[in-house]
Amino acid sequence: MTHAKTTRRLLATLVAGLFIPLGAQATDAELLKKVEAMAKEIETLRALVQANQETSKQAAAAVSDIKEKVQKNEDRALDKWLTVGGDYQFRVDSLRGETKPFTDVQGTFQAAQTSAMSSGVPPLGTLMGFSQNMAAVQTYQQARAFMSNPGNQAIMGGLNNFAASVPAYKPENATLYTNRFGLDLNAKATQDVSVTARLLMYKTFGANDDSAITNGGATPFFADRVGVFDGTLGHIPSSSYLNVDRVYATWNNIADQDIWFSVGRRPSTHGAPSNLRSNTPRPGTGGTPALLVDYAFDGMTVGWAPDIDALPGAYAKLCYGRGYEAGFSRALTNSLEDTDMIGISLVPIDTDALRVWAQYNRGMNIFDAPKMANTYFGTTMPKTNLGDIDWYGLGAMGTIKRVGPGELNWFADVGLSITHPNDKVSSQFGFQGLMTGAFFNPEAPTSKTGNALYLGLRYDLPSKTKLGFEYNHGSKNWITFAPASGDSWTSKVGTRGNVYEIYAIQELDSKPISSRFAKSFFRLGFQYYDFQYTGSNNWVGAPVRLSDVNGNMMTTAPLSKAYNAYATFEVKF
Repeated sequence: MTHAKTTRRLLATLVAGLFIPLGAQATDAELLKKVEAMAKEIETLRALVQANQETSKQAAAAVSDIKEKVQKNEDRALDKWLTVGGDYQFRVDSLRGETKPFTDVQGTFQAAQTSAMSSGVPPLGTLMGFSQNMAAVQTYQQARAFMSNPGNQAIMGGLNNFAASVPAYKPENATLYTNRFGLDLNAKATQDVSVTARLLMYKTFGANDDSAITNGGATPFFADRVGVFDGTLGHIPSSSYLNVDRVYATWNNIADQDIWFSVGRRPSTHGAPSNLRSNTPRPGTGGTPALLVDYAFDGMTVGWAPDIDALPGAYAKLCYGRGYEAGFSRALTNSLEDTDMIGISLVPIDTDALRVWAQYNRGMNIFDAPKMANTYFGTTMPKTNLGDIDWYGLGAMGTIKRVGPGELNWFADVGLSITHPNDKVSSQFGFQGLMTGAFFNPEAPTSKTGNALYLGLRYDLPSKTKLGFEYNHGSKNWITFAPASGDSWTSKVGTRGNVYEIYAIQELDSKPISSRFAKSFFRLGFQYYDFQYTGSNNWVGAPVRLSDVNGNMMTTAPLSKAYNAYATFEVKF
């Protein structure tokens, strides 16, 4: 007790003693003792409360520290930053076709070369000189001069003695079995930056090459099925190697806006509306319209998705891709330019009920042949650039619910192609240009315009049965850039003529485990190709009406009709 408190207590006692009797003084002393004891207890309680408060603060800090450590561990957990998925497909195709009689160019030259080496007729030196002079031709004017040379005319006339005539026949492959496996990876590297990858393997039962699709050992049927190259690797049956089909990095939310930048091997294959018959989700903002582009490009994209109430899901993007890298230029020996493509995509509305798109692409310095190994024509590579091509596309797809017991999915897509040939011709294809000329029959460079139509319906029943129908039409001069399509004969969106397809999908009624998108299903389908002109999916040479083909010199076998019955068992995980 302090001195001040003692003094005050003594004064209080003296004053009280003046007025209070002695007996009362004793009672007051006891009361003071009780008050002092209560004060001590209060001080003790106050100290305990302060101690408890400090302990609570320490405990709260410890809990917060534990929560922070748990959150950090959760953020580092594999399933927080890495998503793994994929698919497996077993497929069987039964293929039949009908050809027109033609003269096989490659077979004719091989027969002449064999005769020259064995009997000296024609003289081997003469034939080799002819081939060397032919390879030196680069322009339409040079091709005309070559063709008018009397010596060359004599050799070309002599080649008729070795003409490899192929009568009309009906190619068939009753059972073509294939395996396809895809592995999808998505890694969130940092805030707003991710890397997406897809590894893909596609092979034929009993073979580790592409011969079953390319008509190995005989004249191929279509330019997009001559062999496997960079733009089709993994999308045409070839080998058991697991190749990198896609890998690209994406930076989102640039400047706190819905703007993104993406670079790498692009998601430019199997775009809308082909996802309906594939029974896969819409490709999203990364896809390209399947009618115009189905090609594994390396490139980049800048996109913007403005928040407009009247245009839900709207976005626009500018795309760039490289289809062929020409390497270093070399005087007089390599005048090739890189083959590039730019694209502008506008999607004013993208909802489950309706998606609308408009697309413009320009292909620049189109090559005459991609780089391929071990084809019917040997090892091929670009020898010249034939010009540019413009593409325009407009399409829509949507879903109508409560149509009877199920819902109806629909789409309509139209395309336009316009060629801009330069004065170059392909010496390795008999002086043909960009959609101009025929073998040994050069044509002055002329722009050609083609158009295409792609329509489809799919009706989804509550039993997880899906019934679909699709129709394609391409005009005489239609050309697309879609060799990576999954169609076995040829990419149907590039057909010059009509294609009809029906299919049925039956999903298994099983609970998803690996992800909410996981499912298993069977698919049965039938395709009928009615070709009206030659050269589907080929931009080298002018189309010829099939009814006019009768022994023409051609580098590919002119198929007039084709049939494909197929079945798949597919698993998405």
